[in-house]
Amino acid sequence: MAVAASAAPGALGTLQASRARLVAACCARLGPRWRLPGSWTCPRVDSTIWARGWTPAAGGAAWQRGYSAEVKTEDELRVRYLEEENRGIVVLGINRAYAKNSLSKNLIKLLSKAVDALKSDKKVRTIIVRSEVPGIFCAGADLKERAKMSSSEVGPFVSKIRAMINEIANLPVPTIAAIDGLALGGGLELALACDIRVAASSAKMGLVETKLAIIPGGGGTQRLPRAIGMSLAKELIFSARVLDGQEAKSVGLISHVLEQNQEGDAAYRKALDLAREFLPQGPVAMRVAKLAINQGMEVDLVTGLAIEEACYAQVCDKISLIHCRYTPYLLYKSTKLYIMSRFDSCLLQNHTNGLKLFVSFL
Repeated sequence: MAVAASAAPGALGTLQASRARLVAACCARLGPRWRLPGSWTCPRVDSTIWARGWTPAAGGAAWQRGYSAEVKTEDELRVRYLEEENRGIVVLGINRAYAKNSLSKNLIKLLSKAVDALKSDKKVRTIIVRSEVPGIFCAGADLKERAKMSSSEVGPFVSKIRAMINEIANLPVPTIAAIDGLALGGGLELALACDIRVAASSAKMGLVETKLAIIPGGGGTQRLPRAIGMSLAKELIFSARVLDGQEAKSVGLISHVLEQNQEGDAAYRKALDLAREFLPQGPVAMRVAKLAINQGMEVDLVTGLAIEEACYAQVCDKISLIHCRYTPYLLYKSTKLYIMSRFDSCLLQNHTNGLKLFVSFL
């Protein structure tokens, strides 16, 4: 196992990498804390040691867990399009085990890219957001990465988290958060952006930012009150209280709570069952129903009913939505159809007279 110390400088990186891989393989076979010649030590590891961020420390004396910037990032988000009887269901699996699935710049970028592709894919019927790491859903923002930022970088970083979470909230198809573990801070805000939340009884959830002398910045101060009511939301945010699955169900934060199974994926399995229930339903009706509910909840009842009427017109034979870059906001009032949207454009067709109407919001 001895390695010559007089290797050429240009080959040193390759030499150290080869030695590190050899040590990792030995440690995996021999068990925890096995000491090797030359003061090399290594904790219990497996074949994914490099993806989890373990690297040789300076001088090659020991193993350490590195910062997220030192780790391969292409596998931090796994996007799976299910097949056969589950066709139409897409699973977004967060996979940053070494950082408790915390939201880094790279993970935010990957999530935004995935959501951007999914929102225009007409074959997608339901999206499940889950963790690929047992016991963890998402621990919030990557504090190690944030600690390296200057004060001028923190604001844009939080804005990117908020924008990514808003993109998930604005997806046109049903979304389900499967919480099989810890969901704190931005992790819970990510779950709050989903239409439905299911959790294992052992899961822990909370907006704990006030412990750090800050406030939730990814939509938590707005979505939590809308989910469980203003008074209780204030109590939870002011106290930074963490709830388990049963407590979260009792306050209405989640829709279903389940005893965790041996595989650690009880919430995901329930989310998959719900997604399967959605598959036989009309795809356009599902999208329009979500639009009607989301937009209607932001206005008074009379306006909400008008929104419902306008949305209903999209699924009957009078008016159909031929094309839109994003889902428009339609308001039918006083026998007129008003189209108010921050989106780009849409094309409507009136089947009574055959006329087509192109509306641009630019």
